[in-house]
Amino acid sequence: MKATEAKLLDFLKKSPQFVIPIYQRTYSWTEKECRQLWEDVVRCGRNDHIPVHFIGSIVYVESGLSQVTHQAPLLVIDGQQRLTTVSLLLTALAEAVGETEPFEGFSQRKIRNYVLLNPEEIGERHFELLLSQTDKDTLTALVGKHPQPDNHSLRVSENYAAFQKWIKSDVVNLPTLCKGLAKSENTCFPTVHQLRRGFAIYTFSYIIKTWAIKKSRWNGLQAVTRI
Repeated sequence: MKATEAKLLDFLKKSPQFVIPIYQRTYSWTEKECRQLWEDVVRCGRNDHIPVHFIGSIVYVESGLSQVTHQAPLLVIDGQQRLTTVSLLLTALAEAVGETEPFEGFSQRKIRNYVLLNPEEIGERHFELLLSQTDKDTLTALVGKHPQPDNHSLRVSENYAAFQKWIKSDVVNLPTLCKGLAKSENTCFPTVHQLRRGFAIYTFSYIIKTWAIKKSRWNGLQAVTRI
């Protein structure tokens, strides 16, 4: 297993699809964690002396899924809270920018077709991120511009609404927000074999979190918010 650093948006563009396994907990970030991520991104966008915003680590299974092809989805072991939150922010941002492009690569069409969707696919493969349980239906409805299901995820829908509100405020302009997102970087940890639930996952996650915090402090940036 070899860790690599990559710009978050580039990583999302190059990856066929992320799938959250059913044994993972549901999306749990509150508005507090979303606000922290928002403020970190905005601060980075405003400060030209900050070259990168380290957003955290993503651990995923690169192979070992049912049938492995070059287009096989990536099974996320650790990092779903950040992936989901960034997807919600990008969904709200795509709606706000419309047909304009306030920063290179950040038009509605580019955000949706390059980061949020797989435009040539249909069904569940159409979406870049698939959550588990009711979270999945709620997120795909938001990204796909469909009505929310009756039994929708309040946490997903409420955090999306929070990002909409902050984007519409006069506190930050769209180019600054886009610039901060463009600087966001994550560390990717592909695994060759699927990790088992229980002790192995928690032990591995603890090692990754410890490493990420040390790296964040070394960069002089704010410590990574909890997963």
